[in-house]
Amino acid sequence: MALPPSHTSAKTVHDLARAALNAGHEVYLYLIDEGVKNIHTNHYRALAQAGARVFACAYGCQQHHVPTATLDPKMSLCGLVMLSGIIDACDPFLSFT
Repeated sequence: MALPPSHTSAKTVHDLARAALNAGHEVYLYLIDEGVKNIHTNHYRALAQAGARVFACAYGCQQHHVPTATLDPKMSLCGLVMLSGIIDACDPFLSFT
């Protein structure tokens, strides 16, 4: 997801992820570009705590001045190789930009 917390679709992504988790599905979220700004929101931290695998682009965090020292331990910083693996392994794959 490449959307900042202020974008209405950031809530849509959260709600879809929550519904998928509640239905027993595995959920992988990769936050890229302005989407990395979501890593410190209560909504996305709660998704990670509920079992969603939340990844944030380390370069995006650097570019958007998102601090990572206090990143929730259930979230991971990584690069685009991880996104490539998620795209390859997930069915379906949804993208929000």
